[in-house]
Amino acid sequence: MLKGTIARYLDREKSDYVWHPVCPEVMAGLGVPRYPIRIIGGNGFDVLNGIAEIKNRRGKRLTKELLSGSKACLETLKAGNVEVFIYMEGSPSCGVYRTTLKNKRLGHPPGLFGAMLLNEEIFLIPSSDLQSPVKWWDSRRRLQAFVWLKRQDIKEAKDIYEAWHFLKFLCQELDNEWARDFGRKIGDLENYDLQEIKKEILFCLRKPSSLERIMGSLKKNYSFLRKKFDLSLDADFDDVRGMTRIAEKMLLLERLLKKEEYLFGTAPIDYKPPR
Repeated sequence: MLKGTIARYLDREKSDYVWHPVCPEVMAGLGVPRYPIRIIGGNGFDVLNGIAEIKNRRGKRLTKELLSGSKACLETLKAGNVEVFIYMEGSPSCGVYRTTLKNKRLGHPPGLFGAMLLNEEIFLIPSSDLQSPVKWWDSRRRLQAFVWLKRQDIKEAKDIYEAWHFLKFLCQELDNEWARDFGRKIGDLENYDLQEIKKEILFCLRKPSSLERIMGSLKKNYSFLRKKFDLSLDADFDDVRGMTRIAEKMLLLERLLKKEEYLFGTAPIDYKPPR
């Protein structure tokens, strides 16, 4: 997707990022416009393993071309030290959790380039999330936590303990079952590779939350804030119709806690990497 198409949703925040637009289908030489493509016999991981293939609407095999284009895009991202990729959900090449745009069917996720991205330590944001204030808020808070942790120099067990202190409440929201198992695991870090432990947390932070889980976490935080600061935001976190207003309240809670130097478990990291 073109930089300008995406950036218009970010308003002033677009200047916080350096952009490297890539498209595996264009890099594969398929042109614009082009016939739709689909994965036959599996998903993107199966294509990488040689047990599935990619064809266009006319039945032409394009597996070799898409592999070449996807590898070229990944090399470009690595050369630019890219840590975040905004992808087109529903695409057989870039899709991560869905590879079809038809109704609500999932297709055969992930797509080919999506599978490559999942194998890398790259944070992934579906482009459609930029159009929703709450979904963008969710992506931004996880993105900042992801990049912050990725850049932490983990050498000793205490480094993991300290990182987990900041991130555990967010991870519990994203995947409570995994977080509880992980909490028990870090009690015995001598038997684990610290870098693999770090990678587990990074992959958890890539998981999108749900509106229900976000609201539940916010209500807990807001309850604490209301008592601590005698605060009233006039925010009904059970009313999911006013997404823009709810997103504004989320940002207000973040700023208030940052000012008071309290940890906001729902969005624990406020981090902008140096250019």
